[in-house]
Amino acid sequence: MKNASWIVAFLAVAVLVSCGSDERTEVFVSAAASLTDSFEAIEEAFEERNPSVDIVLNLAGSSTLREQILAGAPADVFASANESVMDEIAGAGLLASAATVFATNRLEVAVPPANPGAISGLGDFDREELVLGLCASGVPCGDFAIEALRIVGVDPMVDTYEPNVRSLLTKVESGDLDAGIVYYTDVLAAHDRVEGIPIPAETNVVARYPIAVLQGAVDTGAAAFVAFVLSADGREILAEHGFGTR
Repeated sequence: MKNASWIVAFLAVAVLVSCGSDERTEVFVSAAASLTDSFEAIEEAFEERNPSVDIVLNLAGSSTLREQILAGAPADVFASANESVMDEIAGAGLLASAATVFATNRLEVAVPPANPGAISGLGDFDREELVLGLCASGVPCGDFAIEALRIVGVDPMVDTYEPNVRSLLTKVESGDLDAGIVYYTDVLAAHDRVEGIPIPAETNVVARYPIAVLQGAVDTGAAAFVAFVLSADGREILAEHGFGTR
C-alpha cells in the first residue's frame, strides 16, 4: 500500500509539472465580425510561429466590442471595422499604442442564390414588396450602408436591423431576406451560399480597419500579434480573404 501511495503521489506531481511546462500566454483579441475568417487564419498562422501564445478571438460588431471594452471586459488587442469606434477607445485613454489602419473593405449587396428578388443594386432598397436588411445604426456596416444609400438618394424600406454583418449575412443565406448590404469580404467568405451585386465605386463607401494594443495588455504577446497582422505574412492572409492592404 505504501508503494502504491508513492506511485500515485509521483504521478500527481508529474502531471502538475507537465501542465506547468505547457502553459501558454493568453492574448484576448476583440475583432470586428467582418474579420472572422481572416483573423481565424491569422490566429492559426501566428500560433504556429508563436507556440507559447494562445490567441483568444472575440468576434462581434465593432460597436458591441467598444461597449465591452469600455465596461472593462478582458481585451489586449482591438481591431475595429471603422476609425470612429477606435477613436472613442482612444478618447477614453484605453490605447497602449497608436492605432494603425491595416486593411480596407468595401460594401456589396448580398442576395440569396438565383436572386429571387431580382435585385440590381442599391436602387432596389426602397421596394416595399422586398424583405430587406441592414446592420444596425452604430454598427460600421450599418452606418456605411446608410451613407451609400444616401449618396444614391434612396430612403430604404428596411425590415430588420442586425447587430453585426455576419448575422445579416446569415439571414440572406437562409433566404429570410431578399437582400442585405454587407462587405465584399463577407460575400466572398459565403462562397455560393449568396450572390454578390457590386456597388459602383462612385456610390460605394470604403471601410478602413484600425488595430491597436490596449492598456494593460500582455506586453509581448499583444504587440507581437499586432506586428504579425501588419507584417507581409499577415497582409497576405488579409488579401486572400478579399481585404485591401495598402
